[in-house]
Amino acid sequence: MPSYQIPLQIKLNDAATFDNFISKGNEQLVSLLKSDEPFVYYWSKQATGKTHLAQALCHAMPNAIYLPLSDIEQWQPEIFDGLESFDLICLDDVEHLANKPEWELALFNLFNRVRDSGKKLRMSAHASPNNIGVSLNDLVSRLTWGVTVQVEALADQDKVVALSLRAKQRGFSLSDEVASYLLKHCPRDMRNLFAILDRLDDASLQAQRRLTIPFIKECLDL
Repeated sequence: MPSYQIPLQIKLNDAATFDNFISKGNEQLVSLLKSDEPFVYYWSKQATGKTHLAQALCHAMPNAIYLPLSDIEQWQPEIFDGLESFDLICLDDVEHLANKPEWELALFNLFNRVRDSGKKLRMSAHASPNNIGVSLNDLVSRLTWGVTVQVEALADQDKVVALSLRAKQRGFSLSDEVASYLLKHCPRDMRNLFAILDRLDDASLQAQRRLTIPFIKECLDL
């Protein structure tokens, strides 16, 4: 097991599974992530479900670890020590360790240990390996050892499906008309859309009102 204790506050979202991930346009990526490929690096500038995929992988594999590197300021590079004891390591938001020499070296060394132990490493970021600002050339090389895939954003009709599925999981139905209205008047990335939908659901429960367009206008000041 790792010599550096994994922070207890790292929790997986119970709703982040492959069953509720709309994979339209990203079927090859999902297949790669589930495969025996040792290294997979996947990226997109937008919120396209990268975190969802990383956590879904950890739900699907018992001996797996998820680390959101957006929280890097709370930790030390030693958090990578011994991670090769896990069968699968998912590192989210890898760009956050760029230009941090000790962190870059720690990830470089983790790559070598994962390779030697025959385990699997999955990494997500907001840009391709050559464009996240890593200064250690050997680490840039490691980041491209495996397969690099750009995550495709969902088309509008698929976003409607994703919103409807999210609503169903929260116990209410969402009409296509309401979902389309949200797409037209709110930030269009799925992270923001899901957050807005959750907020609207809470508001509708509190007000004991259905989630209609007039109610949305009232809640969001549209």
